[in-house]
Amino acid sequence: MACLLEAPLRISVLSEVTATSRHYVDRLFDPDPQKVLQGVIDMKNAVIGNNKQKANLIVLGAVPRLLYLLQQSSSNLQLRTECAVVLGSLAMGTENNIKSLVDCQIIPTLLQGLLCTDLIFIEACLRCLRTVFISPVTPVQLLYTDPTVIPHLMSLLSNSQRTQEYITQIFSHCCKTPEHQTVLFNHGAIQNISPLLISPSYKVRMQTLKCFSVLVYENTQVSMTLVNVLVDGELLPQVFVKMMQRDQPIEMQLTAAKCLTYMCRAGAIRTDDSCIVLKTLPCLVRMCSKEHLLEERVEGAETLAYLMEPDVELQRIASTTDHLVSMLADYFKYPSSVSAITDIKRLDHDLKHAHELRQAAFKLYASLGSNDEDIRKKITETENMMDRIVSGLSESSIKVRLAAVRCLHSLSRSVQQLRTSFHDHAVWKPLMKLLQNAPDEVLVMASSTLCNLLLEFSPSKEPILESGVIELLCSLTQRDSPALRLNGIWALMNMAFQADQKVKVEIVRCLGTEQLFRLLSDPDTNVLMKTLGLLRNLLSTRPHIDQIMSSHGKQIMQAVTLILEAEHTIEVKEQTLCILANIADGNSAKELIMTNDDMLQKIKYYMGHSNVKLQLAASFCITNLIWNEEDGSQERQDKLREMGFVDILHKLTQSSDPNLSDRAKTALQQYLA
Repeated sequence: MACLLEAPLRISVLSEVTATSRHYVDRLFDPDPQKVLQGVIDMKNAVIGNNKQKANLIVLGAVPRLLYLLQQSSSNLQLRTECAVVLGSLAMGTENNIKSLVDCQIIPTLLQGLLCTDLIFIEACLRCLRTVFISPVTPVQLLYTDPTVIPHLMSLLSNSQRTQEYITQIFSHCCKTPEHQTVLFNHGAIQNISPLLISPSYKVRMQTLKCFSVLVYENTQVSMTLVNVLVDGELLPQVFVKMMQRDQPIEMQLTAAKCLTYMCRAGAIRTDDSCIVLKTLPCLVRMCSKEHLLEERVEGAETLAYLMEPDVELQRIASTTDHLVSMLADYFKYPSSVSAITDIKRLDHDLKHAHELRQAAFKLYASLGSNDEDIRKKITETENMMDRIVSGLSESSIKVRLAAVRCLHSLSRSVQQLRTSFHDHAVWKPLMKLLQNAPDEVLVMASSTLCNLLLEFSPSKEPILESGVIELLCSLTQRDSPALRLNGIWALMNMAFQADQKVKVEIVRCLGTEQLFRLLSDPDTNVLMKTLGLLRNLLSTRPHIDQIMSSHGKQIMQAVTLILEAEHTIEVKEQTLCILANIADGNSAKELIMTNDDMLQKIKYYMGHSNVKLQLAASFCITNLIWNEEDGSQERQDKLREMGFVDILHKLTQSSDPNLSDRAKTALQQYLA
């Protein structure tokens, strides 16, 4: 019997809730303004902390009515203000609530409300706008649709501490792109918010600081301006330094450190400035220690990684500050077994942040080890570090996988690590696995690491070759992303260096001449340079040169001609002439140059070029063509003498560049022998 009673009971409870909610909505339509006001106040009290009630009211159509009442200038101000308060409360519910509010045009309605002169109403509208805009589902572009909005918000900043807090918070959440930074900058954000850094209100100071951190991020113009801004007689960087002092709240220390970090990376503050070396860097290292919350440790590590990424001196200083390298090893110890036993809530928190901690540690290790050999050694010798990186490569979280491969890439720049740790842990196996079906950002970093593992002195080169990597690399050269094409061709170039003929033939077969020549006309100069490097490595040692030129000579000579005739950098032309010098070193291949008068004229032209590098490379071609000990050298010497090459060589012996004059003298000796 009890089972039969259960269903009707549930239905009656649900209809009761809906009926109660319906009652609130119905009261919004009462003809008596006083009853409407009381209805809104009762609704406000009913929705506080009650997400179910909020959702019901939204479904029953409360939002359009509340917005209508809020817009009526004939309504009394208390009613309009209470409507804004209820809407703000509804916005504090779920993301679906926010989507419904945005769909009902809450943002333009509230922005219109800011034109009212009543401060309490303005504050209520701003508080609601703030709540809507800090949600990740709100399109921030809605703040910039009407060009009059930003200047009006700037003008409201001086009204009260609340307007200052809400507006700076709106700005910091809605400044997502360089265009947004420019709009805020052009409307006087710097002048208007700088004085707020010394506001008596902590909330205002904090939101202003956050606003500065998003304004300066990767923005040289804003950062350069901030360096010279005075706040109460003190330069802004010094104000930020004061905010990093240990007696300030951690949130403030971290955000101030971010501001100085971003200004430094944007080129506005030197990396050797005392405010970076003695204040910002130590503050961020401090944030990585155990005594801080996990969230703070993540933010501290990621900011520190960004600060020192391009600067080897900062990397060295950081690596010797507060045992940072070993301190980061703790980032991998969450969730700890102790928290699993004693505190389920703590375990849940640890699990939530474990991915972020590992990601942050990998990023910071990558940054620390990107240049200095001793630091890399220190990292790989940290407890179980290589095992942790290998595990990181197969984690479920893509962000952790990306950070782990970044760390591996950084360490792979070390010859010593390639020969020891990388070999001992067979790092190439998980790396190869990662390269299968990975998203582009992971693929770029993983293929870049693979380039280093394929260097001639790396013990991993042989097993990687045997794993059938050539096909994978050739497929990368066909991708739309220039970074992937570059890494694919770069890895093939490394693989072809001093390789067996079998490997070279397999590269040419798998890549295909059509794709090889497509890469030789790639719009990306880096891709073109590495393709020329590959060709140069393929055309080394005489039997290989002759074999490749006998099957592909016509197309290769055509490609060389096109590059030498086109508008290319000195480096590209130098590399192309070096390929020609390799061809000239072949036994049969050199005839492809000797029977091509147009090509000989090009070599002659580059021997007389104003750039020494090109003169030197072109002279190499001639030396190889006229070398005495080879068959047919006399005929080749005679032909080149007739074409005026000997006269040019005589001139080059007088060159002020010792390498070039020596090269010319060596070539002339072939005529005298």
